[in-house]
Amino acid sequence: MLSSELQSKLRHNAFVNIMDGALFGFGVMGLASYVTIIPLFLSYLTESTALIGFAAALFHIGWQVPQLLTSGYVAGLSRYKPTVLAMTLIERLPFFGLAIVALALPVIGSDAALILTLILLGVQSLGGGFTGTAWQSMISKIMPAHILGSFFGIQSAAVNLFGAGGALLASVILERLAYPGSFVLLFAVAGVSLMISFLFLAQTFEPKSAPRDVVGGLGWRGFGRRLRGILRADRNFRWFLAARSLTSLSLTAISFYTIFGIRRFDMSPEFVGSLTSVLLLANMLTSAVIGWVGERWGLRRVLILANVLTVLAIAIALTAEDTRWFYLVFALTGMVNASQWSTIMTITVQFCSVAERPFYIGMANSLIAPVTVFAPIIGGWLVDAASFELSFGVFALAGVLSILVFLGPMQDPPQAAITVADD
Repeated sequence: MLSSELQSKLRHNAFVNIMDGALFGFGVMGLASYVTIIPLFLSYLTESTALIGFAAALFHIGWQVPQLLTSGYVAGLSRYKPTVLAMTLIERLPFFGLAIVALALPVIGSDAALILTLILLGVQSLGGGFTGTAWQSMISKIMPAHILGSFFGIQSAAVNLFGAGGALLASVILERLAYPGSFVLLFAVAGVSLMISFLFLAQTFEPKSAPRDVVGGLGWRGFGRRLRGILRADRNFRWFLAARSLTSLSLTAISFYTIFGIRRFDMSPEFVGSLTSVLLLANMLTSAVIGWVGERWGLRRVLILANVLTVLAIAIALTAEDTRWFYLVFALTGMVNASQWSTIMTITVQFCSVAERPFYIGMANSLIAPVTVFAPIIGGWLVDAASFELSFGVFALAGVLSILVFLGPMQDPPQAAITVADD
């Protein structure tokens, strides 16, 4: 149970964090989407499919890589909010830099713009990763454990509702403004939205944790021993990591849908913008119910269904006869994104005690980072060297294998962890 102090601030914390997510979604998921807008911008700068796929996947790479490195530090914090606020600025400010790059493009040229864009995307994604463990720990602390999945679902629905609005605005901007002026406006408005989002996040109420919850001061050797001990002792968590790695590989297909559609069917920028809206609306509708479904049907089953939908989306993309089929591809992808996002964050903390959460959160994200880093590079190389069909086939196979792991050796995590008190 929450402390009486946190209980009295529950509605306040829920509101400000939902608004933070909503405005974050308006900017990052809509106006500057890593699935559609970023690949579209990069397609003007380079013809390399591998590079475009890698850049589009940077959002996930940066989110995953730093989290394990920060988990020891985060575990020693009595308050997570100051770290969250400091680190999240790093993931928000680069969008203003992207606007400046787009504005200067006629002067600096495509090659320089490409290099600067990749640097800014890298900084932005790493900022998210350095924020991630502290943010997830903070939310797990201020929200009751029995409604955590529902909170993530509602927040994700708000993210995607506002993101869909941002995508509609992006479609209008792309239609009415010529390149690169359209991207200048898109990135600038995204940056403003993220800074307003930051103001809501800063209103989060988080008291200091009781001393018994603070487990820092391990040092790097102690930190390494703690992680090795967890992995040796928790066989079920190891299978979860294996399934997550395979899932991450299959989800890499998302990064290639836009460039595949552009090259196969000559999709227009306006059509790409409309696909973003479909993606986010499907995400929003799924997010509104996925927490409730997971709490009653089982989170592992939700993840199995998400992988089935991923494989189905890949199959439809490969067999599509015209661009209309991509509405279904992006609708299914939106459902997958919603299911994966809230379910993964909720199920991860079910493996462990409150004190161990930063370590489990860090491992659940960072240990699959090598797959996230190399999958888009390999996928793009397969496209350039052979075909989209071969690359998508590899992603689909990974999705099938992930389903088999979830159905077989991996079991539901200990339910007792759900009810552990968050001070």
